[in-house]
Amino acid sequence: MDSESIKAKVIQEVKTQYAVENARQLIEKVNEHCFEKCVPKPGSSLSNSEQTCFTQCMEKYMSAWNQVSTTYIGRLQRQQ
Repeated sequence: MDSESIKAKVIQEVKTQYAVENARQLIEKVNEHCFEKCVPKPGSSLSNSEQTCFTQCMEKYMSAWNQVSTTYIGRLQRQQ
């Protein structure tokens, strides 16, 4: 393997690890934020209203996360 292909492979690995870490953080933040907002008294199961609240909160949070990520990536690409 030449140095360029090794470099490309390392860059791809770093990008993959970054994506995995971002996904982990997203899941952690969604659970933390939405659970606190939608489940005031945890029990053995979620009520219908808690499920609805959690689903809507999660969808909003992920939409906002995607918008921020897209904007950030766009700015990084323009700087290069």
